[in-house]
Amino acid sequence: MGETEGKKDEADYKRLQTFPLVRHSDMPEEMRVETMELCVTACEKFSNNNESAAKMIKETMDKKFGSSWHVVIGEGFGFEITHEMKTQKQHEWVPKAGGSC
Repeated sequence: MGETEGKKDEADYKRLQTFPLVRHSDMPEEMRVETMELCVTACEKFSNNNESAAKMIKETMDKKFGSSWHVVIGEGFGFEITHEMKTQKQHEWVPKAGGSC
């Protein structure tokens, strides 16, 4: 098995073992769904580089919905934010039952 194939298998395994859980959102449904799809795509594409995933999400959101979006991706941190109504979404990746990450 080649190194590239091994990385692809690992990425496929991680994708099968986790799913995004929306903790809070006051976005309109269409915007929320589109944003979730963008987040999943970016995190899969840059599974080992949170900075690149965040940059991709921010740049796409700025172009599509106007500037001033902030994207934070990482582990083990807290935050407090203020936001414009109907523009905030918070989600996290959660292991599926019986799986581990």
